[in-house]
Amino acid sequence: MGGRWKINMLSYLLNEGKLRYSELRKKLVGISERMLIAKLKELEQDNLITRIVYQQVPPKVEYELTVLGRSLEEILTLRDKWGEDNLPESML
Repeated sequence: MGGRWKINMLSYLLNEGKLRYSELRKKLVGISERMLIAKLKELEQDNLITRIVYQQVPPKVEYELTVLGRSLEEILTLRDKWGEDNLPESML
C-alpha cells in the first residue's frame, strides 16, 4: 500500500464515501490518467475498494471502500492528524 496516490485515494473515499472516477481525478492533482487507472486496479485487486459500474449512457463508474478498506480508518485518521499536528507554521 505504498506510495502517495493510494493513501490519498483511500483517505478521500473514507472521508467522502463513494466517488466517481472524475471526482477522484480532480482531487488527485498531478496524477496521470494511466497512473490513476493502475492504482485503482491495484486497490481493487487488494480488496480495499469496490468498482461500481452503472449501465447508462454516458457510463458512470463509482468507487467505494470495502469492509477491508474501512478497517484502515484508524490508521488513515491518525496519519491525517499527525500531518496536521506537524504542519510547518509557514503552511498554516
